[in-house]
Amino acid sequence: MIGHLDGKLMRRRPGDVILEVGGVGYRVTVPLSTYSALPADGGRCALFIHTHVREDALALYGFATEREREVFELLITVSGIGPRLATNILSGVDAAELVRVIAERDSDRLQSVPGVGKKTAERIAVELGERARAMSEVAGVEPAAGLGGDLASALINLGFSPAQAERAGREAQRVLGPGASLAEAVREALRRVSRR
Repeated sequence: MIGHLDGKLMRRRPGDVILEVGGVGYRVTVPLSTYSALPADGGRCALFIHTHVREDALALYGFATEREREVFELLITVSGIGPRLATNILSGVDAAELVRVIAERDSDRLQSVPGVGKKTAERIAVELGERARAMSEVAGVEPAAGLGGDLASALINLGFSPAQAERAGREAQRVLGPGASLAEAVREALRRVSRR
């Protein structure tokens, strides 16, 4: 499966691009949000790719950010939503905004996207509400100063809730100071939580 392409943008149109990588031109379907972030024809371009395999076709869908691809892959898990409709939804709503809308189960906002009717909007809200809420909580964790998102991410992977990770990470950074390594910060955060 192709997960990422980096090469020369041969041609771009709203809806798709041709990206040359190693002498091969890949036709990639993109949402309007990604299209607007593309360089001019001939420029260097990198896209996160979702490879969609069907019986009769192999299609590539490209995204400017990994987050966009994650949201796209979340959308196509919903019954009745294929890659084309998922791309259309991402063309109408920014990925971060879409995660928030789904987490809040705002089916009215989803219905404002062309191609999404009442039943589809309700299905998205019901089937993806909890997963979108989890995604938005993780995305809402502020990275600890000096360590980027690595500290928060490490703590969440160790079982902390996003709120606990943010609080423990902040406290560890305050105690250790800006020169601390990630390993030291994680150990300090664990020490502080075990004392409670």
